[in-house]
Amino acid sequence: MRFGVLGPVTAWTDAGTPVVIQGLKVRALLADLLVHEGRPVPADRLIDHLWGSELPGNPSGTLSAKVSQLRRAFEDAEPGSRSLVQSGPAGYALAVSGASYDVLRFRELLDAGAVDEALALWRGPAYADFADEAFVETTVARLTDQRLGACERAELSVTDLSELVREHPLREGLRAAQMKALYRAGRQSEALESFDELRELLLEDLGLDPSPSLVALQQSILTQDLPHARSNLPAQMTELIGRSDALTDIQSCLTSSRLVTLTGPGGVGKTRLALAAGTSSADRFADGVVLVELAAITPDALSVANALTDAVQAALDLRDTGETGAVVDRLAAVMGSRLLVFDNCEQVVEEVAVLTDRLLAAAPGLRVLATSREPLGLAGEVVWSVPPLSVPPLTAGVEAVGECSAAQLFVTRAAAAARGFSLTEEIVADVAVLCRRLDGIPLALELAATRVRALGVRGLVARLDDRFRLLATGHRGAAPRQQTLHAMIDWSWELLDGTEQSVLQRLAVHADGCTAEAAAAVCGEDDVLDVLVRLVDRSLVVPVDGTRFRLLESVAAYCVDKLRAADELESSRQRHLEYYVSLAEAARPELFGAEQSRWLPLLDEDTANFRVALDRAVTTGQLDLAERLVDALGWYWFLRGRHLEALRSLEAVPGSARAGAWRAGYMYLLGQPDAAAERDRWIDTADAMGLWWIGHAASDAGDLPTCLSLLEAALKRFEADGNQWGVGAVLAARAKHAHVRADLPALYDDACQSIAIFRALGDRWGVLQATGWFGAHAELVGDFDEAERLHLEGVEAAEEIGMWPEVAGALGMLGWTSIRQGHYESAHMYGERAVRLATEQGQRSTQALAEIVLAFAARRSGNLDEASTRLQELIDAARRQKEAVLYLTLVLDELGVVKELQGRPADGLELHLEAFRVSEEFESLRGMCWALEGVAACHPDKRLAAVLQGCVAATRATENYLMAASETEDLDRAVAAATAALGEAGYEAAHARGAELSPAEAYALLVRQ
Repeated sequence: MRFGVLGPVTAWTDAGTPVVIQGLKVRALLADLLVHEGRPVPADRLIDHLWGSELPGNPSGTLSAKVSQLRRAFEDAEPGSRSLVQSGPAGYALAVSGASYDVLRFRELLDAGAVDEALALWRGPAYADFADEAFVETTVARLTDQRLGACERAELSVTDLSELVREHPLREGLRAAQMKALYRAGRQSEALESFDELRELLLEDLGLDPSPSLVALQQSILTQDLPHARSNLPAQMTELIGRSDALTDIQSCLTSSRLVTLTGPGGVGKTRLALAAGTSSADRFADGVVLVELAAITPDALSVANALTDAVQAALDLRDTGETGAVVDRLAAVMGSRLLVFDNCEQVVEEVAVLTDRLLAAAPGLRVLATSREPLGLAGEVVWSVPPLSVPPLTAGVEAVGECSAAQLFVTRAAAAARGFSLTEEIVADVAVLCRRLDGIPLALELAATRVRALGVRGLVARLDDRFRLLATGHRGAAPRQQTLHAMIDWSWELLDGTEQSVLQRLAVHADGCTAEAAAAVCGEDDVLDVLVRLVDRSLVVPVDGTRFRLLESVAAYCVDKLRAADELESSRQRHLEYYVSLAEAARPELFGAEQSRWLPLLDEDTANFRVALDRAVTTGQLDLAERLVDALGWYWFLRGRHLEALRSLEAVPGSARAGAWRAGYMYLLGQPDAAAERDRWIDTADAMGLWWIGHAASDAGDLPTCLSLLEAALKRFEADGNQWGVGAVLAARAKHAHVRADLPALYDDACQSIAIFRALGDRWGVLQATGWFGAHAELVGDFDEAERLHLEGVEAAEEIGMWPEVAGALGMLGWTSIRQGHYESAHMYGERAVRLATEQGQRSTQALAEIVLAFAARRSGNLDEASTRLQELIDAARRQKEAVLYLTLVLDELGVVKELQGRPADGLELHLEAFRVSEEFESLRGMCWALEGVAACHPDKRLAAVLQGCVAATRATENYLMAASETEDLDRAVAAATAALGEAGYEAAHARGAELSPAEAYALLVRQ
C-alpha cells in the first residue's frame, strides 16, 4: 500500500490502483494519521481533530468504528494491508516508510540530492482536500516550505520560477533562483529588474534590505560573473537589429523540426541569429542550450570525427573516456531535452552531418540548430537561408531609409562609434548607397560603421567605390555577396597600420582564440595588448571573457591568405607550436599543488590550441616537440578525465619512452587488453612518476603484486628526490591495496600520511584521494557517520573544481556506506547518481562500483531478478579482461547469495568457490571470509558448513573484521540451517573445530571432498 499527501490525500495499492475510502471522517482520519508519519496519535487527539466541539454521542466508539472502516477499505483493496493501521497504549498509528509514503520519499530524495525527482512527487498543494483543517496547518506550512526550498535548488524554467515568485514575492531563495535562470537565459536586464522589485517590496512591507547573498548575486549578474550556467551561450553585447521576423520563423522551425540549418555567406549573421534563437528558446529545453563552436576544427586534423566529439564533450563539460565507438552513444545518452547549436560547420560539413545524424537518431529529446555555408544534407533537415538585411532605395527619404534594417544596423553602430551621429537629410543618400553597395551584409556594415568617425559616410562611400571597382573581376567562382565581404575585409585591412596588419594576420593561426600573452609570443612582439584593443575597436577581433581574443571566421580565413602570400604562414604556425609546448610545460608543475584549481580552467580554454599544435608537430615530423607536449599534458588530461583524448595523442609518438609510460596507464584506465604488454615495454625506462602512474592506473585491473612492486619502487625514488607529492601519491595508491587486503592498520596509516602531505601541498586532487581512503577505513571499522561525512566532503570538493570523475567515485562510496548501514533507499539514490555520472564521464571502475551498489540494494530490498541481472553483467565484463578485476570476488559472492535465495544452492556454491580462489589471488583475507560464509550457506553438508562458519568467525575476531548489522541476516540464515541439521551440540562441536583452521585450511577440506 502506498500513500500520498503531496496533493490530495490518496492511497494506492502496490499495483497502482486507487483505494476507495468512503466517508469524509474516515478520509480525515487517514490524513491525520499521515500527518504524524508513523508515530502513534492518542485517541483523544484524533477525536478533537475530527469532531472538535461537535462531539458524537460515543466519541471513543465512533472513532473505533472509523478506524475499522479505514482498515476494511485497505483490506478490500489489498488483502493483508489492514494491519497497516496499528493500535496500542499510545494510540493509533499508520505504518509507513519511504517506499510507501510520498512525504518520507520526498525527504529522502532531497537528502540524496535528487531534487528534480523529489519535486516530481508533488501533485498539487499538500493535503489539498484538507487544507482548511487545523490539524494539518503546521504540516502543510512545513511541507510547502520544503517544496519551495527544493524549487530553489532545482533547474526549473524561467516561466515556472517566475510563477513561483509571483506567488511568494518576498522569498529570497526563489528570487535568487529566478534571477539566475533569467541571467542564464540571456535576460540580464530582467534579472536585475527582479532584484529591484524585491528590494522595493522588502522596504515597503518590512523595512528591510535584501540579504548580503542576494546583493552579491546582483553584483555577479552586473559583472556577468555568475558561475555554473546551464547554457554556455555568450551574452550579447549589442542589440540584434532587423531580425525579429527571422527569429520568429526560426523558433517556429525549431518547434516543428529537430534539425534546422542556417545557411548563407560569411558575414551575413548566421551565428548571431543562431545565438539569439537559442537564447529565446532556452525555456523550452530542460537540459539547456549548448553552443559547440567548430571553427577551430579543420579538415587537416588527425581525426575530424574525434575532434568533433571532443568539441561536443568540452561544450557539455563531459569527459571523453571510454572506447572510441561508444563515445557518440554516450553523448546521445546524456542529451536529455537539449538544443545543440553547431556553429561554423562548413569546413567539416560531411563529418558534422554524420555525427548529427547519429545523435538525433539516438536522442529523441535533442534538437540541433546548425550554421553553415551549405546544408548538412540530412533527411528532415529544414534549411533556412539567412538573407541580408533589407536595403533602402537610392532615392528614399530619411523616414523610408530609417525603416530598412540595413540602415538601422549601420546607423546604430555608427552612433556608438561616433557620438552624435544620426541619420539626417544631408547623409541619407550616402547611407542608402553604402547599404546597397555592401548588399546589407551585417558584418560589412558593422566594419564600415567603425570608420565613420575617421572618414565620414561620404568618405566611406568613395573608398568603397574604388575597392569594389578593383575587385569586380576577382573571385569569379564565389557568390557576389562573398566577393563583397572579401572586399570589405580587404578594405578594412588597408586602413590598418603595419603593426596592426602584422598582429592581425598572425592571430589567425590560433584555434578558438588566445590570450594576449599567446598573441605576443606568436606575433613576435613583446606587448600587443594596445594593438589588440585597437583591433577590437575595429570589430576585427572579438574579446572573450575579457582575457582572450579571437578572430571572426571570415577575418581569420582572410588573414591566413595574407600570411601565405607573405610567406609567413609556416613561421607563424611554428611559433604557435613552440609557444603552446612551452605553456604546457610551464603549467605541468603547477598542476601538482596549490595552483591546480587555477591552472586547470586556463588549460581548458586552450584545448583547441594544444590539439592544433600537436597536429602540426606530428605532421611536420617534429616528434621531439610532440613528445614534450603530450608528456606535459599527460597529468592534465587525467585530472580532466580525458582518457581517450590522451591515449589518441600519446599514440602519435609511439617511440617515446616518456609517452610510453603515460600510454600504458591510460590503456589500463580504458580497459584495453594489451595494457600489460605496453606496461612491460616501458617499465624499465620509466622514471618515478611513470612507475607510480602505471601502478596507480593498473590497480583496478587485478595484478596487485606487480602494481604494489611498482609503487614501492616509485616511493624509494620519490623519497630520495625529496618529492613530497610523489610520496603522498604512492601512499594514497598503497592505501587502496591495503583496502583490498582489509589491512586496517596499513590503510589507516597510509591514508593519514597521504592526506597530511596533500593538505600541506594544497593539492585538491590528492586530498580527495586520501580522504576517500580515509572514509573507506571509517566504513570498515563501523564508523559509518564519519565515512558518510568524508565522502560527502569529497563530493562537494570535487564538484567545486569540476573533477566530475571524482564526484562519481565519492557518490559510489556513499552508496556502499549506505549498503553497510542497511539504508537501501539511500544507497539506490547514490548508486543511480553515481552510475549516471560515471557513464557520462566514461569512468569504468567507478561505474562498476555504482552498479555493485545498485545490485546490493536490489538484492537486499528483495528484487532478486534485478540483482541477478546487474551482477551477471558485472561478472561477464570482468571475465572479458585478461586479468581479474578487483570487484570480481565481491560480485561472485553476492550473486552466489542470490542463487541460494532463488533455490539454486549448487549454482551459488560454484560462484562462492570461484570467489575464494580470486580472493586468494588478491591476498584478500576478508574476501576469503565472505566466500567461505557463502559456501557454508550453499553446501549440503551442514557439518562442514558449521566448520567453515567457525573458521570465519575466528578469523574475523582475530583480524577485527567488522560485520555490519545489515550483513548478519545471511549469516543468521545459514547458521540456523546448520544448527537445525546438527542440533545445538553438534553445531557447537563443528564450529569449534573450524575455529582452529585458517581460511586456506578450511578451503582445503572442500577441495578434498
